[in-house]
Amino acid sequence: MSLPDNPGFGLFVRQSRTTAVMRWLVLLLAGGLQAASLAWPVTMPQSLAWLGLAHGQPLWWGQGLALSALVFLLRSSGSWRLALLKGWVFATAWLACTFGWLFTSMHTYGGLAAPLAILAVLALAGLLALYYAAAAGVFRLLAGVHPFWAGLVFAALWLLAELARGLLLTGFGWGAIGYAHLTGPLAGLLPWGGLYGAGFVAALLAGCLTLGWRAALLGHWRDALACGAAVLVGLLLPQWLPQPLGGSAGTLEVTLLQGNIAQNEKFDSETGVLKALTWYGEQLQQNQSPLIITPETALPLLPDQLPEGYWQALQQRFALGEQAALVGVPLGSFSAGYTNSVVGLKPGQATPWRYDKHHLVPFGEFIPPFFRWFTNLMNIPLGDFNRGALPQPTFDWQGQRLAATICYENLFSEELATQFLTVEKAPTVLVNVSNLGWFGDSLAMNQHLQIARLRALEFDRPFLLATNTGQTAIVDHHARVTHAATPHTATALHGTVEGRTGVTPYAWWLARWGLWPLLLLALGLLLFAWLKQRPGSDSHF
Repeated sequence: MSLPDNPGFGLFVRQSRTTAVMRWLVLLLAGGLQAASLAWPVTMPQSLAWLGLAHGQPLWWGQGLALSALVFLLRSSGSWRLALLKGWVFATAWLACTFGWLFTSMHTYGGLAAPLAILAVLALAGLLALYYAAAAGVFRLLAGVHPFWAGLVFAALWLLAELARGLLLTGFGWGAIGYAHLTGPLAGLLPWGGLYGAGFVAALLAGCLTLGWRAALLGHWRDALACGAAVLVGLLLPQWLPQPLGGSAGTLEVTLLQGNIAQNEKFDSETGVLKALTWYGEQLQQNQSPLIITPETALPLLPDQLPEGYWQALQQRFALGEQAALVGVPLGSFSAGYTNSVVGLKPGQATPWRYDKHHLVPFGEFIPPFFRWFTNLMNIPLGDFNRGALPQPTFDWQGQRLAATICYENLFSEELATQFLTVEKAPTVLVNVSNLGWFGDSLAMNQHLQIARLRALEFDRPFLLATNTGQTAIVDHHARVTHAATPHTATALHGTVEGRTGVTPYAWWLARWGLWPLLLLALGLLLFAWLKQRPGSDSHF
């Protein structure tokens, strides 16, 4: 009897196909859940508040569930090639959902055709997903060690993928899984191991939980207990770690300006430019706070392009008295090049303080080699800037040392850490000025706020966020949002910030060694796993 005539065989084939489709669907849904765990995208009924499903807030257990699903599907893969493909699909779905708001910047404001903008987002997500695809393929090759060590292997490989994405090709670690653990049981790790340390432990928990459960089903109780113990320690250890014991550096009253200049008008000389110069000029002249901060490129013209007397009037305004201002403005010239900068104006200084952006945005602020054809398709002004140095002096005012960053620079904790090499000169307050108007009314604002909140825990510092459209906020050193402006409104947000002294363990070792300790940890674990995998080892799983 031939196989096609066997009803049982036909049913088996149909069931196998259905199971395969379901597995790929679970991969896509798990990737979407991991993206949603970084900043929950929808408003939920109050009855579900106990789940932590608050709009724009991180969801630590959702991230753990999503990554556990990936581990389960990787372990059941028949080959490393299939595991590699599964890892790529999961990561592409996760990353595309995480920064899908790039479509708005490229299509709505950059003028790129919608199909090309969608393709560009998917291409970026797919390219960055290759790191995780490689990690998934290697995991399948090395997962022959017993479950606990397999969990460590997965965590080490995931850490390597996260580090690669955050550092290579200028780095774009937006949406790393550690951001989901801004709250929850792993938050206590952040002052010690930072974003990537918390992400490593989160991946270890997902691996051990899934592999331990599988070991229990197979009757390998010793392995299951080892995995269970690892999960328990991983959840409880952050609660036992002592938290930073930094002191207060006093308080400072601030006003954060949010002009809400529409992005499609921002560089239009007859609408947005005039509106920005008028609104920010009035606010800078009239507000009485000791420190006033504007967003990135709040004044969208070079100082010598401003109306006659405008820049001189601002300098004179803050040359005397007891007030200071941080003003976002481009600087430079055609011959010397341009910088995306913050200028500090305060009494008693011979020349204005300035911070020049160091970590530039590809395609927005510099054009990578061989990609000028792509930027020519978009209408983005000021597409090439010079880089600022690293580190740069703090802006010292009324007993506080303020360290500035621009746009997505607050994503790179290893660069912020260069300011913390000495306790005496370490900043007491962190400041970020941004223009998130490029991304419309999207989750980019919430995600940007979560990044600042996580940096606050890593460095035990308050964070001031001045943005064009939102989220403009004051975050204390416990990562609590103490003051916030309503997005998409022209607002002058007044509040008080408490500066902090001292240096967290994470800031101390990161300032000296960078991310090398985490890289060496991951490589050491993989070397051990490879040795366990050799013929004659005691692996059995």
